[in-house]
Amino acid sequence: MAHIAEIAPDLFRITTFVKPFNLQFSQFLVRDDEPLLFHTGPRALFSEVKAAVASLIDLQALRWIGFSHFESDECATLPEWQQLAPQSQAVCSVVGKLVSVDDCLALRPAKGMTDGEVLQTGTCRFRFLATPHVPHCWEAGLLFEETERTLLCSDLLHQDGDVEPMTESDVVGRCRKTLMEYQQGPLANYMPYCTLTDATLQRLAALQPKRLATMHGSVYVGDGSKALQDLAIIWREVLGPQS
Repeated sequence: MAHIAEIAPDLFRITTFVKPFNLQFSQFLVRDDEPLLFHTGPRALFSEVKAAVASLIDLQALRWIGFSHFESDECATLPEWQQLAPQSQAVCSVVGKLVSVDDCLALRPAKGMTDGEVLQTGTCRFRFLATPHVPHCWEAGLLFEETERTLLCSDLLHQDGDVEPMTESDVVGRCRKTLMEYQQGPLANYMPYCTLTDATLQRLAALQPKRLATMHGSVYVGDGSKALQDLAIIWREVLGPQS
């Protein structure tokens, strides 16, 4: 059963813990004039996520379905959501729209956003940030809610375990542990490290977010700028070129 937590005014974290993977999958629902769901979750979790969203809004009123990049837990059930919500539209990067989403997944043409473009859902104002290969995939992008300063940050700060919905404690240490464990198994190198990595993380840090809403793990509340700068160091140490 999905667990619901309000992490900011009318911004809800909908989370399911999948024990065999020791991993939480979170979607974020914005309850506003034009409701937005960020991440759809994988197909196996659709019924649970749908029930949770239905407890918060009229499903047919869902207007925007956002995600960072083309991956199962990000956007697998986009068609199912678009069938439930006849006015809904995918929102992603221009690259994602052109190379994958419109042709492979969406029932209606996606809203392809350029870097710095703003999506106003009512009270909330989301700035789109193009982040190629951060966390991964050419088409990657993130949404930053400028009113409450919440960064919907996809796989950044990935933490394993059935952890608390929100925390002011260190999540970067947890993230380091997860990255190091992944590097020892079949999912090694799932986070690429390239010439864009550090600059992108520093750019995100400059936004000075108050909340970092990650898909896997606790939402971090506090000095988001420092957490992202610390994450840049960890990625370089764990994932960067080895001497």
